[in-house]
Amino acid sequence: MADTITIRSDTETEHALDVLTRDGSSRSAAIRRAVLESAMRQERAAAMRRAVLSMPLGEPDGVNIADEISRSRGEER
Repeated sequence: MADTITIRSDTETEHALDVLTRDGSSRSAAIRRAVLESAMRQERAAAMRRAVLSMPLGEPDGVNIADEISRSRGEER
């Protein structure tokens, strides 16, 4: 048997539960579905971040932007 979870609801939570149960779902089923969907979204977002961070950056073009900005600011003085 699964553990029981108790939540404190507020006006926003009650509204969300009303929306999630309009299809006739029980509050328990709606909360369970919302938790699972939220976890899946977070896992997908983390996977996307990992994918972006592991993308090859390509070959450097030989331009050092920091040096260019520094030279530009030096000329302004």
